[in-house]
Amino acid sequence: NYRYREAIHKWDEALQLTPEDATLYEMKSQVLMSLHEMFPAVHAAEMAVQRNPRSWDAWQTLGRAQLGLGEIALAIRSFQVSLHIFPMNPEVWKEDLSWARKLYEQQKATKTEAVQALAKEKELAQESIPDYDFESDEIVAVCAAIAEKEKALSATKTVVIVSASGTVETVTEKEDCPTTPDETLFIRAR
Repeated sequence: NYRYREAIHKWDEALQLTPEDATLYEMKSQVLMSLHEMFPAVHAAEMAVQRNPRSWDAWQTLGRAQLGLGEIALAIRSFQVSLHIFPMNPEVWKEDLSWARKLYEQQKATKTEAVQALAKEKELAQESIPDYDFESDEIVAVCAAIAEKEKALSATKTVVIVSASGTVETVTEKEDCPTTPDETLFIRAR
Protein backbone atom coordinates (compact mmCIF):
# COMPACT_ATOMS: atom_id res chain seq x y z
CA ASN A 1 0.00 0.00 0.00
CA TYR A 2 3.04 2.32 -0.37
CA ARG A 3 3.20 2.92 3.39
CA TYR A 4 6.98 2.64 3.41
CA ARG A 5 7.70 4.58 6.61
CA GLU A 6 5.32 2.39 8.56
CA ALA A 7 6.95 -0.70 7.03
CA ILE A 8 10.40 0.45 8.14
CA HIS A 9 9.05 1.01 11.64
CA LYS A 10 7.59 -2.52 11.65
CA TRP A 11 10.84 -4.04 10.32
CA ASP A 12 12.77 -2.26 13.08
CA GLU A 13 10.35 -3.61 15.71
CA ALA A 14 10.73 -7.12 14.30
CA LEU A 15 14.53 -6.77 14.26
CA GLN A 16 14.42 -5.84 17.94
CA LEU A 17 12.78 -9.19 18.64
CA THR A 18 14.81 -11.32 16.17
CA PRO A 19 18.06 -9.48 15.30
CA GLU A 20 19.55 -12.52 13.49
CA ASP A 21 16.78 -12.82 10.89
CA ALA A 22 18.36 -12.05 7.51
CA THR A 23 15.00 -11.90 5.74
CA LEU A 24 13.92 -8.91 7.85
CA TYR A 25 17.07 -6.98 6.89
CA GLU A 26 16.59 -7.87 3.22
CA MET A 27 12.97 -6.68 3.20
CA LYS A 28 13.90 -3.50 5.09
CA SER A 29 16.54 -2.83 2.44
CA GLN A 30 13.93 -3.12 -0.31
CA VAL A 31 11.68 -0.61 1.46
CA LEU A 32 14.61 1.79 1.94
CA MET A 33 15.36 1.56 -1.79
CA SER A 34 11.73 2.43 -2.52
CA LEU A 35 12.28 5.58 -0.43
CA HIS A 36 15.52 6.29 -2.34
CA GLU A 37 17.56 6.00 0.84
CA MET A 38 20.39 4.07 -0.75
CA PHE A 39 23.08 4.19 1.90
CA PRO A 40 20.82 2.74 4.63
CA ALA A 41 19.51 0.26 2.04
CA VAL A 42 23.04 -0.98 1.33
CA HIS A 43 23.70 -1.24 5.06
CA ALA A 44 20.53 -3.29 5.66
CA ALA A 45 21.33 -5.57 2.69
CA GLU A 46 24.87 -6.09 3.98
CA MET A 47 23.42 -7.07 7.35
CA ALA A 48 21.17 -9.60 5.56
CA VAL A 49 24.15 -11.07 3.70
CA GLN A 50 26.15 -11.26 6.95
CA ARG A 51 23.31 -13.08 8.69
CA ASN A 52 22.73 -15.51 5.80
CA PRO A 53 25.49 -15.59 3.16
CA ARG A 54 23.61 -18.36 1.29
CA SER A 55 20.54 -16.21 0.62
CA TRP A 56 20.46 -15.48 -3.11
CA ASP A 57 17.75 -12.82 -2.68
CA ALA A 58 19.83 -11.00 -0.03
CA TRP A 59 22.72 -10.84 -2.51
CA GLN A 60 20.36 -9.67 -5.25
CA THR A 61 18.97 -6.92 -3.00
CA LEU A 62 22.50 -5.92 -2.01
CA GLY A 63 23.42 -5.65 -5.70
CA ARG A 64 20.41 -3.47 -6.43
CA ALA A 65 21.18 -1.20 -3.48
CA GLN A 66 24.81 -0.92 -4.60
CA LEU A 67 23.62 0.06 -8.08
CA GLY A 68 21.55 2.77 -6.44
CA LEU A 69 24.72 4.14 -4.86
CA GLY A 70 26.57 3.99 -8.18
CA GLU A 71 28.85 1.14 -7.09
CA ILE A 72 28.51 -0.77 -10.34
CA ALA A 73 31.46 -3.14 -9.93
CA LEU A 74 30.32 -4.14 -6.43
CA ALA A 75 26.78 -4.66 -7.71
CA ILE A 76 28.01 -6.96 -10.49
CA ARG A 77 29.89 -9.01 -7.92
CA SER A 78 26.80 -9.26 -5.70
CA PHE A 79 24.65 -10.36 -8.64
CA GLN A 80 27.26 -12.97 -9.57
CA VAL A 81 27.21 -14.37 -6.03
CA SER A 82 23.41 -14.49 -6.19
CA LEU A 83 23.62 -16.44 -9.47
CA HIS A 84 26.25 -18.75 -8.03
CA ILE A 85 23.84 -19.64 -5.21
CA PHE A 86 20.74 -19.92 -7.44
CA PRO A 87 21.84 -20.15 -11.10
CA MET A 88 18.34 -20.69 -12.48
CA ASN A 89 17.06 -17.25 -11.44
CA PRO A 90 16.08 -15.57 -14.73
CA GLU A 91 15.41 -12.22 -13.06
CA VAL A 92 19.04 -11.83 -11.98
CA TRP A 93 20.34 -13.02 -15.37
CA LYS A 94 18.06 -11.00 -17.62
CA GLU A 95 17.42 -7.85 -15.61
CA ASP A 96 19.92 -7.18 -12.87
CA LEU A 97 23.21 -8.52 -14.18
CA SER A 98 22.66 -7.46 -17.80
CA TRP A 99 21.65 -3.94 -16.67
CA ALA A 100 24.67 -3.67 -14.37
CA ARG A 101 27.02 -4.79 -17.15
CA LYS A 102 25.56 -2.21 -19.55
CA LEU A 103 26.07 0.48 -16.93
CA TYR A 104 29.62 -0.72 -16.35
CA GLU A 105 30.42 -0.55 -20.07
CA GLN A 106 28.92 2.95 -20.29
CA GLN A 107 30.93 4.04 -17.26
CA LYS A 108 34.10 2.62 -18.80
CA ALA A 109 33.38 4.36 -22.12
CA THR A 110 32.72 7.66 -20.33
CA LYS A 111 36.03 7.39 -18.45
CA THR A 112 37.83 6.61 -21.70
CA GLU A 113 36.22 9.62 -23.39
CA ALA A 114 37.19 11.85 -20.46
CA VAL A 115 40.80 10.66 -20.61
CA GLN A 116 40.87 11.24 -24.38
CA ALA A 117 39.37 14.73 -23.97
CA LEU A 118 41.98 15.58 -21.34
CA ALA A 119 44.75 14.35 -23.64
CA LYS A 120 43.36 16.50 -26.48
CA GLU A 121 43.27 19.56 -24.22
CA LYS A 122 46.89 18.97 -23.23
CA GLU A 123 47.85 18.56 -26.87
CA LEU A 124 46.06 21.78 -27.84
CA ALA A 125 47.67 23.67 -24.97
CA GLN A 126 51.10 22.55 -26.12
CA GLU A 127 50.35 23.48 -29.73
CA SER A 128 49.08 26.96 -28.82
CA ILE A 129 52.46 28.06 -27.40
CA PRO A 130 54.15 29.81 -30.31
CA ASP A 131 57.70 28.97 -31.17
CA TYR A 132 59.59 32.25 -30.99
CA ASP A 133 62.90 32.91 -32.64
CA PHE A 134 64.74 34.52 -29.74
CA GLU A 135 67.67 35.49 -31.92
CA SER A 136 65.66 37.55 -34.41
CA ASP A 137 66.67 41.17 -35.01
CA GLU A 138 63.44 42.52 -33.48
CA ILE A 139 63.83 40.58 -30.23
CA VAL A 140 67.50 41.54 -29.93
CA ALA A 141 66.62 45.22 -30.49
CA VAL A 142 63.89 45.15 -27.84
CA CYS A 143 66.21 43.49 -25.31
CA ALA A 144 68.92 46.07 -26.02
CA ALA A 145 66.44 48.95 -25.52
CA ILE A 146 65.25 47.51 -22.21
CA ALA A 147 68.84 47.04 -21.03
CA GLU A 148 69.71 50.66 -21.91
CA LYS A 149 66.68 51.99 -20.05
CA GLU A 150 67.49 49.93 -16.95
CA LYS A 151 71.11 51.08 -17.11
CA ALA A 152 69.99 54.72 -17.14
CA LEU A 153 67.61 54.13 -14.22
CA SER A 154 70.22 52.35 -12.16
CA ALA A 155 72.67 55.22 -12.66
CA THR A 156 70.40 57.54 -10.68
CA LYS A 157 68.78 56.29 -7.53
CA THR A 158 65.96 58.00 -5.72
CA VAL A 159 66.01 57.79 -1.95
CA VAL A 160 63.14 58.82 0.29
CA ILE A 161 64.29 60.06 3.66
CA VAL A 162 61.89 60.37 6.57
CA SER A 163 63.18 62.28 9.56
CA ALA A 164 62.41 61.37 13.13
CA SER A 165 60.04 64.36 13.29
CA GLY A 166 58.08 63.02 10.29
CA THR A 167 59.30 65.28 7.45
CA VAL A 168 59.76 63.51 4.13
CA GLU A 169 62.63 64.34 1.79
CA THR A 170 63.30 62.84 -1.65
CA VAL A 171 66.95 62.77 -2.68
CA THR A 172 68.31 61.68 -6.07
CA GLU A 173 71.70 60.02 -5.88
CA LYS A 174 74.23 59.46 -8.60
CA GLU A 175 76.40 56.34 -8.45
CA ASP A 176 79.60 58.30 -8.12
CA CYS A 177 78.41 60.70 -5.37
CA PRO A 178 76.08 59.20 -2.80
CA THR A 179 74.49 61.63 -0.37
CA THR A 180 73.70 59.73 2.75
CA PRO A 181 72.40 61.80 5.63
CA ASP A 182 73.38 61.15 9.19
CA GLU A 183 72.14 57.65 10.15
CA THR A 184 71.13 58.73 13.66
CA LEU A 185 68.57 61.30 12.45
CA PHE A 186 67.00 59.57 9.44
CA ILE A 187 65.35 56.33 8.45
CA ARG A 188 66.16 55.28 4.90
CA ALA A 189 63.64 53.55 2.60
CA ARG A 190 63.74 52.66 -1.11
